[in-house]
Parts: sequence; C-alpha cells; structure tokens
Amino acid sequence: MISVPVIAIAVFAALLFAGIRVLQEYERGVVFRLGRYAGVKQAGLTWIIPGVDRMVKISLREIVMDVPSQEVITRDNVSVKVNAVLYFRVLHPEKSVISVENYLYGTSQLAQTTLRSVCGQAELDELLSERDQINRRLQEIIDQHTDAWGVKVRAVEVKQIDLPEEMKRAMAKQAEAEREKRAKLIHAEGEFSASQRLKDAAHVLSEEPAALQLRYLQTLTEIATERNSTILFPLPMDLLRPLYLASEAAARKMEENG
Repeated sequence: MISVPVIAIAVFAALLFAGIRVLQEYERGVVFRLGRYAGVKQAGLTWIIPGVDRMVKISLREIVMDVPSQEVITRDNVSVKVNAVLYFRVLHPEKSVISVENYLYGTSQLAQTTLRSVCGQAELDELLSERDQINRRLQEIIDQHTDAWGVKVRAVEVKQIDLPEEMKRAMAKQAEAEREKRAKLIHAEGEFSASQRLKDAAHVLSEEPAALQLRYLQTLTEIATERNSTILFPLPMDLLRPLYLASEAAARKMEENG
C-alpha cells in the first residue's frame, strides 16, 4: 500500500507544478486571490496558488488597430468616409483588467466615436489640408479617456478620406481653373517683361545708328541660315532721306514762286 507521506508528497508536487506560470518579457500577470486583486507578476517564471489565485496575462507591446471607415458629415455639410489607424499600449495592466471589461473593444469603440465627432466639427478643407492638427486632436481626446483604463495612446493617423464623386469632379475643375489662372498670369508677366526689354532695346538702337546697322546684318544672317529661296533686303532709310529732303525743297520753292 502507498503510505500517507508519499500521497502527501505527490499532492504537494502536483500543486506545485499546477501553480507554475511562465510570462514572456512583454507580458505581465494580474493576479486575483479569491476574487480580490493581489498584485502584478513580472516576466519570467512565477507561481500562483492553484484553486485560490487566478492570473490574467496582459501584453505590454504596442498595438496597431485599424479604425473602420466612418460616415462623417463635415461642418460645411459634405458627406465623406474617414478611416484611421490607432497606436496604443497598456501601461498599467491592473487597470486594463479591473477598470474595463475589454480594453481592446473599448478603445476601438472610443476611437470610432471620437473620429466621427472630431471630423464632423471640421470643414472639408481642414480635413484635407490640416491633417496633422486633426490627428493631434484625436490623439489627445482618446488618450484622455483611455487613461483610466491604463492605456496610453501614442498616435492616431487619419489614413484615408473618401469623397463623393461629384465633389471630386468639382475639386478637379477648381484645380484646373487655378492652373489656368497661374498660366495666364505667368504669360502676362512674360509679355510685360518682353515689352520692357523691347522698349529698352529700341531706345538703345535709336541712340546708336551703328547698333541698328549691326542688328540689320544679324537679321540677314539669320534669314540666310533658313535656306530660303527668296530673301528680302529692306532698303535703308538713309538712302531715301536725300530724295525726301530734295522733294520737300522743290515743293517749298514752287509755293514761293506761285
């Protein structure tokens, strides 16, 4: 027959092995003794009293959670769909177990409602151009509410904003109009600058006849390089000026004799 000491040793060994738990480096164990909070076990080999203690493992690693797309009506009455991504981790394991039934589900629901609320308070232009400010506001609000659960929200990033098709077409037309406006302004500035340069060039040529002659020769050179079969040589006004003066003198003389 098996003696009582052997049975006691066997029971003790079974209880000893039944209470052994191993926690990973990124895990913590929240222990409840007879239903009451009894502390947090650190990573490594640990032991709890079988049948008396209950341990809940909590991961301390950062969690990346995708916030589902939400229907949002902006402040300027534009209906859009917005989704985001949430980065958070547990700082206080005991709070994440005692203060909330399921901190993952709670954080997800809080992120969805906050996303709708914050985006609904902004106009469409703010959602598209001031995304960093929207992200920062989301992070502050969600982190403030999850602090009681021992959860720290590191960042919230708005991932995608889906616009209605008619709004996309309107924005495309607006962008095209802006591009045409800039093109016309640049063209007008170029024309103005060119007219100023031509004015300065005409002033220089009027003061320097030799420069006008050089420009005339350069023009002939450019025409010759085009392989044209016909070249027009403009007659210089200096050759016609004596004839013009002589005709004016003859006309005055006729008037005096008449």
